Amino acid sequence: MTERDGSIDVGRTLRALRRGADLSQRELARRSGLPKSTVARIEADPGADPKLRTVERLVRAAGGELAIRVRTADQGTTDGEPGTGVALPPVPHEERRDEGGRRYPAHLDIREVRTLKDWPAAWWGHWYVSPAQWPVRVPERTYHLHRGRRDERRVRERARAAVSFRRLTEGVPDGCWRLVAELPGGELVGELRAHERSEDLLLGEDLGDQRELVLDGVLVAPQLRFLGIGRRLLGLLDDELDRAGIRTVRAIDGIAGVGGADFLVACGYQVEASRPTALRFDRRPTHRR
Repeated sequence: MTERDGSIDVGRTLRALRRGADLSQRELARRSGLPKSTVARIEADPGADPKLRTVERLVRAAGGELAIRVRTADQGTTDGEPGTGVALPPVPHEERRDEGGRRYPAHLDIREVRTLKDWPAAWWGHWYVSPAQWPVRVPERTYHLHRGRRDERRVRERARAAVSFRRLTEGVPDGCWRLVAELPGGELVGELRAHERSEDLLLGEDLGDQRELVLDGVLVAPQLRFLGIGRRLLGLLDDELDRAGIRTVRAIDGIAGVGGADFLVACGYQVEASRPTALRFDRRPTHRR
């Protein structure tokens, strides 16, 4: 990360490296064999001018690699640096400060505190604070120190942004439907399965081979539940029903997947009065154009 004059902001670069490696200042200092005070001084002072050997030890300890390129005269001047290096993503909360004017830890995820529930430390409030002291003053921002929870939240955020949805037809029998949610690498994280059924055979009448869909299940990877993946699979199903000209979807209580019948009712399905264990979803002709 460079300034407009071409100089490197070592502190900003080091904070970005620490965030990418999920390391605190203390952990980076231990890995590099340098005092924590050295790391803190370099990051806090924009004009810090540490020795090259010190920078190299810190960068390597954070999982980075220090490279020096020599630009020859025949390369001319171009926008940006030559080579194929990848720019470090900035720390999202780089410009924010706490109440003491200090930077927040670069490797943590900062979030706003709007209510007492947003503050992890609020669990002790009712036990240690007398009613006369309420409402308790809470900080403007907070973060989780628990690495497992932090990593889980980051995985969920990346998955929410990257997941894609499609209907599979290859290898699927006629009359069967399979809709999937996938991550960019092809990892399957959600699936909806259903099959068509003829209302002619069900009612014993000639209705012109009118068909309906029976929902078999909506499955979502446990670690990615409550991200809206199941709802988006049902939304894709709605689009596919438009193309197929099918207006009715049925399901039974106990359907496999997230939330079962409660999930389907929240998505617009209705319990049939004559059969309390059955659900039905009738699509209107003008539902989607």
